[in-house]
Amino acid sequence: MAGNRTVSFSLFYQDHLFPKPLFPMEKMCYTYNRQKHPFPVDEKPGKDRIMRKIKRKRKTQNKRRQTARNEDFIMKPSVDWCFKELMRNPKTRKEFIGVLLQVKPEEIDETILLENELPKEAEEEKQGILDVHVCLVDGVQIDIEMQVFYVEYWDERLLFYLSKMYAGQIKAGESYSIMKKCIQVSVLNFERFPDDDFCYRTVHFWDEMAGKKYTDKLEIQILELPKLQKKASGPEDVMEWMRFLRGQNKEELKEVAKGNEYLEGAYEDLVKMSLDEKKRLQYEAREKAILDYRSNMEGAEERGFQRGVKRGITQGIERGVTQGEQSTLIRLYRKNRLTLEEAAEEAKMTVEEFRKLAELEEHSME
Repeated sequence: MAGNRTVSFSLFYQDHLFPKPLFPMEKMCYTYNRQKHPFPVDEKPGKDRIMRKIKRKRKTQNKRRQTARNEDFIMKPSVDWCFKELMRNPKTRKEFIGVLLQVKPEEIDETILLENELPKEAEEEKQGILDVHVCLVDGVQIDIEMQVFYVEYWDERLLFYLSKMYAGQIKAGESYSIMKKCIQVSVLNFERFPDDDFCYRTVHFWDEMAGKKYTDKLEIQILELPKLQKKASGPEDVMEWMRFLRGQNKEELKEVAKGNEYLEGAYEDLVKMSLDEKKRLQYEAREKAILDYRSNMEGAEERGFQRGVKRGITQGIERGVTQGEQSTLIRLYRKNRLTLEEAAEEAKMTVEEFRKLAELEEHSME
């Protein structure tokens, strides 16, 4: 059939299948261009038209759902990538640091973001990666880290970062007098100190004999976000920021930020970041990596637990068999069927060890 030919066909109405048309005609004729609108030979154009309409409707519905999801979506500040992006705003950064240092933001002249990677002197030396590394105008350095999951040797890791940051201020030949205060701030999405209700704490070097602070050159600040779910205690301005950083959805974040100029600014930054397609892809990639890590860790823990259970059962059986054999040898020894030396040899023990074992069992029976 030629490409430009039209196909004519008739569709007859039957009372039990279709309602009769409003006009007196008993059949309707359609002209259909097969090249422009192809359809299977065994499929009538009326059905094809209905299916296309359904597909368009579904597409529209899916688009509306996707639009609604996009409008509700907002990045969570507790994801380290998002936290770092928030701290790029000088106003937000200054307010957060002011709260931590218990000074007004106006009293902080300037905050300078430093390189995000600590230098290393040797190839084999461990490298420290920081989330947000800030230097104040007076030279004080602050490392603010959002830790989304628990890591082994957390205390040692924290001290490594702090000492590395402090030692990195001086070069060969320079005076120690140039050394400035360094503060390590750890915002934790897990509980490090489960035995108390303090969600915020400050740690210094302490002179036990004098009962006072030894130096303020090194300082550690720890914020435990999960403790906000309990009856936590801490400075109200710090806790307000912690509630914002722990926010899980748009409505909650907006409510926490209400009435606080700086938190409202941080909320607006979150909204803008969430609408940025490129940043959203980066955020989702990081969030996926975190979820994968947690899943792998949980799987590893479960496998370790199962292996431990299996090993414990095996060892228990082996120990039971060994104890049963020893008891049998002791009974044979007492009945004079085996000498002390023979019984000890069978038990793979020295004569003295077997004698003490026999005495212990005799006392336990009494």
